[in-house]
Amino acid sequence: MSSAPLIPEQRQARVLAALRRDGIVSIRSLAEVLGVSHMTIRRDISQLESDGLVVGVKGGVRLVEAEAGGHGAPLDHSARIGLELPRKRAIARAAASHVEDGSVIYLDAGTTTHSLVPLLAGMKELTVVTNDFLIVNSLCREPSITTIHTGGNVDPAAGCAQGLLAAETVSRLNIDTYFVSTAGWSINKGVSSPSSDKALLKQSVLSASTRSVLLADSTKYGASSMVKVFGLERLDLIITDAGLAGETADDLRKLGVDLELAAVR
Repeated sequence: MSSAPLIPEQRQARVLAALRRDGIVSIRSLAEVLGVSHMTIRRDISQLESDGLVVGVKGGVRLVEAEAGGHGAPLDHSARIGLELPRKRAIARAAASHVEDGSVIYLDAGTTTHSLVPLLAGMKELTVVTNDFLIVNSLCREPSITTIHTGGNVDPAAGCAQGLLAAETVSRLNIDTYFVSTAGWSINKGVSSPSSDKALLKQSVLSASTRSVLLADSTKYGASSMVKVFGLERLDLIITDAGLAGETADDLRKLGVDLELAAVR
């Protein structure tokens, strides 16, 4: 006997649970998981937006950063870490193999890049540049690592700095490897960002870096934010999880960008 259809409140609770787990989810995947039409999911998202709990992005939806602490309050450290998935930690493990002693790396603000921090312990003469306050706070416990924060305009909700001042700081540096984070990525839309200030900083880091590596889990593929930062062909390597569709992986390799699929434990 088939189960009874979920009422709107039940669907919306499951949407929120998926977002707390994944951070951002596509409308298509929500419709498939819940077994409803795209129109039904869009109505649920509209209600959650009205309640101030989520923000719609092109092709998907993400949590409002303030959900854990009330409207306008930033997510605290424990709440942001709670958005991590085993696949994000798998991506971080794969990324750690691309960090060399004595190098200068840049970590974008984000939970996936933050997952990389514990894996850097014990490295020799490593310098980490970042715009993320949580990453800086964690690196303060690693005296062997030199940490540089970009400064700039503070985004309290995202827990990071951005804008022209941050971009100018980065422009004075020589960075070996840039670990890129994003809320959405695709072949058509590239790496995207919710604001021009964040996009400006990312573009500055890319210009200052010898090598760029995108760290993005497969649930974010196909989603996009308002501002296109750069095309995927500008990257040297994409590290995502093995949940990425096979056809998508083939298309990415055709761009001439190396692709690494991290196995989730």
